[in-house]
Amino acid sequence: MFTRVKQAILSLIGVLYGLMPQLAFAEGVGGSYKGIATMYYMLIAAVLIYGVYDIFGKKVTMYAGPVIAIAMYLLIPDV
Repeated sequence: MFTRVKQAILSLIGVLYGLMPQLAFAEGVGGSYKGIATMYYMLIAAVLIYGVYDIFGKKVTMYAGPVIAIAMYLLIPDV
């Protein structure tokens, strides 16, 4: 039941993105790629933090998590 509901919702979101190209492609938007770069770097940070949690446990993650997040933020290119 929930799988079909989720599939219907995702299909609806896909159709909305297809009907609104400014959401899908962000055409005509000025600025830089810093926003999407931030999202990519934070996704990478989340994967790294999960890896630390998986390998070393919760206690090390409490210290390594903020360090990884700050390091990834500082690595974002200035465009």
